[in-house]
Amino acid sequence: MNGTTPPAETLQVAVRVLCAFTAQAGDLDLRFTPSPTAQDGVAGHETVTARRAAPYQREVPLRARFGDLLVQGRADGFDPDGPRLEEIKTHRGDVALVRENHRALHWAQARVYAWMLCEQLGLERIEVALVYFNIDTRNETVLADWHTADELRLHFNGLCSRYLGWARSEQSHRQARDASLQTLAFPFDGFRAGQHELAGATWRTHHHGRHLLVQAPTGIGKTMATLFGALKAMPKPGTDKLLYLTAKTPGRRLALDALARLQPNASTGRLRVLERVAREKACEHPDKACHGDACPLASGFYDRLPQARIEAAHTAWLDQAGLRSVALKHRVCPYYLGQDMLRWSDVVVGDFNHFFDLSAHAWALTVGEPWRVGLLVDEAHNLIERARLMYSAELDPLTLAGLRKAPPKGLKASLDRLHRFWGTLGRGQAAGQVLLNELPEGLVGALQQHAADLSEHLALDTTAPDVRVQAWLFEVLHFVRVAEVFGDHSLVEINRPEAAARTRAPRPRLAIRNLVPAPHLQPRWQAAHSATLFSATLSPMEHAIQLLGLPADMARLEVPSPFDPAQLRVRITPHISTRYQDRATSLDALVAVMAEQFHAQPGNYLAFFSSFDYLQQVLARFAAAHPDIPAWSQSRGMAELERSAFVARFTEASQGIGFAVLGGAFGEGIDLPGQRLIGAFIATLGLPQVNPLNEQLRARLQLKHGRGYDHAYLFPGLQKVVQAAGRVIRGPDDRGVVVLMDDRFGHPEVRGLLPPWWRIERS
Repeated sequence: MNGTTPPAETLQVAVRVLCAFTAQAGDLDLRFTPSPTAQDGVAGHETVTARRAAPYQREVPLRARFGDLLVQGRADGFDPDGPRLEEIKTHRGDVALVRENHRALHWAQARVYAWMLCEQLGLERIEVALVYFNIDTRNETVLADWHTADELRLHFNGLCSRYLGWARSEQSHRQARDASLQTLAFPFDGFRAGQHELAGATWRTHHHGRHLLVQAPTGIGKTMATLFGALKAMPKPGTDKLLYLTAKTPGRRLALDALARLQPNASTGRLRVLERVAREKACEHPDKACHGDACPLASGFYDRLPQARIEAAHTAWLDQAGLRSVALKHRVCPYYLGQDMLRWSDVVVGDFNHFFDLSAHAWALTVGEPWRVGLLVDEAHNLIERARLMYSAELDPLTLAGLRKAPPKGLKASLDRLHRFWGTLGRGQAAGQVLLNELPEGLVGALQQHAADLSEHLALDTTAPDVRVQAWLFEVLHFVRVAEVFGDHSLVEINRPEAAARTRAPRPRLAIRNLVPAPHLQPRWQAAHSATLFSATLSPMEHAIQLLGLPADMARLEVPSPFDPAQLRVRITPHISTRYQDRATSLDALVAVMAEQFHAQPGNYLAFFSSFDYLQQVLARFAAAHPDIPAWSQSRGMAELERSAFVARFTEASQGIGFAVLGGAFGEGIDLPGQRLIGAFIATLGLPQVNPLNEQLRARLQLKHGRGYDHAYLFPGLQKVVQAAGRVIRGPDDRGVVVLMDDRFGHPEVRGLLPPWWRIERS
C-alpha cells in the first residue's frame, strides 16, 4: 500500500497495481521480446506526447472510488476534442511480438483511466487507444476502440470487486502487524554490552526517517539489535517494508534466525518475512525456458497465482524453503511467486543487489508505488566494492568471435557489423591497457542496435532458445545500461592482449569500470525513508560516506567494544616486511614467528596473505620447516563444499594452521568461537594492487576529497585486516592472539586505523 497510511475506512490502490492483480491471466511468458530500458520508456512517452497538439493533456492525475476503495493514477495522455484516452507503451521490433497477457494488461489500464475520465468529466462515451511506440523506428502503432461510460464502469467495478476483498485483508493485516510491533519484546532476558545502545539508535533513525552509520564490534549481536530497533519503529511513521540487505548467504541466515525469534506470537499480527534469492537458485527447471510452452510452472501461472498468493500470505514465513513449498503446491514458479510476494511482505531479506543494482526490482517498486522503506545494510563496508561491480560492465571479444564462427540464422550481418565497429576501437593500440575518460563515439548506438537485433531474433525464434545468444544479449544489455549512466565516476578500459597486437585479432577487451559508486547510490538513499548501515570495520566513517554517496549530515555511532583488552593479545613484528620486493628474504623469519607462536600455544590458527602466490610460497617453506604442524590451505575458485570442508577442520579438539587469502571467503563471515580458533597471523596490510585503474581512483579521490592514497589503498586494506582479526574473539569468553607480521603496522597512520581497544605490543 501507499507509504502514507490512509484513514482506516479508506483503502488505496494504484491503477497499475489494481490491473496487475486482477487483469493478468494465462502463462508466465518471459521469452525475449525486444524491450526498451526504463530511460527509453520515459523518452518514448515524451516523444509521443510532444507530437500532440493543444488542447492535448499529458500525465493527467485521476482518481475514482468503488465503495471504500480509492483508485489513483496518472493517464499518459488525453485529447478532450476526441474525447480520446491514450495509454502509451514503448517497444522494440515488431509490435506483434508484444505478448497477449501483456496486451491484456495494457488494455485493462487504459479502460480504467478511461472510466475515471468519463466519471470526472461526465462523458457518455470515449475513444480508448493503446499507442505502441517503437523507440528505434519512432513509429506509432495505434489500437483504438470506442467504449460507453457504462461499459467502462462495469469493467472498473469488476476489477475493483475482485481486488476489494484482498485489500480489506491487507488492511487488517497491516493494523494487526503494527499493533503487535508496538508491543514487540526483546527475545532475550537482557541486552549484550552495546546492544541496547545500537537498538535504540536504530529505533530513533527509523522512527524519525533519518540515516545512520554504525561501527560496532563483532560479537555484540548487531543483527538482532538493528532488526529489533527497526521493527519497533515501523508503526508510527507508517513504514511499508523493511529490507535487510547483506553481501553473503551467511548474513541472510543470521537475519532469518533473528526474525524467527522476533516473530510476534499472535497469528493475526505475524510478520510476513520473505527471503529473496537469485533466480538460478530458485529455478526448479533450469533446463527449460521461462514460458508456458516449455516450463510446467510457467504454464497457467497467472491463473493459479491468486490461490498461491493467498496461501503464501497466510503462511507468512517465506524463507526459500517455505516459499518453494507453497509454490510447488500450487504449481507456480517459486522465483516469480516470490517476486509477487515482495509487494505483500513486511520484511524482505536479500542481497545488496535486490535494492542497489541497476535493475533491482525492490528499488523499482519503492520508487514506483511509492513505498516508505526502511533499509538495514549488513557488513556495509562490502557495499563499496559490490556497488562498483554493479555499475561496471565488460564485453569479451572471444564471445563475439565464437558466435561469428557459427552464426545463428539471421544474425550474421549484425554480428559482422559489430565486429567491424569493435575493430576501430583498438586500431593503432599497442598491447596493454588504455584508460579513457569518455565513451568511444558511436559505441552505445552500435550496441543498442545489436541488442535490438539479438532480442528480435530470440523473440521470433520458435525453437528452443540459443543459450549462447541469450548469454551474449544479457552482457550487451548490461553494458548498454551502464554506458547510459556513464560519468566522471567511471572509466573506459580497452585492453588489447599481446597476441591481438601481433595478429590484429581478436578485438580488445572492452570494459566500463566504476570507481566511485556514490552518484549511482545517492538516489537510493534519497528514496529510502530510513537506513541503518552497520559493520565492524567502517573506520574512518568519512570513507564510506563519501564513496557510498550517503548524506553528509547522517547520524553516526561507534559502539565501544564489550571485550576486555586482556582477551586479545595483539603483536606487531617490526623486523618483518611483506612488501613485494622483501618477501623472498623474509620468508624464514615469517615462518619462524608462526611456528614459535604455535608451539607456545598449540591450537587452531588462521594465517592470511595478500595473494595465492604468496600464500603458496609461505606454505611450502612452512611445511618443509615444520612438518609436525598440521596445515591446510584455501585454493583458487573453491566450491561451496570445499569451503565448508576448510572451515570444518577447525574443531574444539583440533590443532593446526589454515592458510587463506585476506579479503577472501575466510576473512569475514565465518564464526569459529571458543577453541575452534585461538589466533590469526596477518602477513599483509591488505593494500589493493598498484595498477593504472587504482591510480586513477587515487587521483580522482584526491581531487574530490583529498587523501586519495588513503581512500584508494590504506582504508580498504586495513578494513580487511580488522575483519580478519575479528575472527578470533567471537564471544565474551573467547581469548586469543593476533600477530601482525609487517613493520608498517607500527606506523602511526596505520595504528590509528586499528581498533582502539586493541593493546598492541611489539615483538
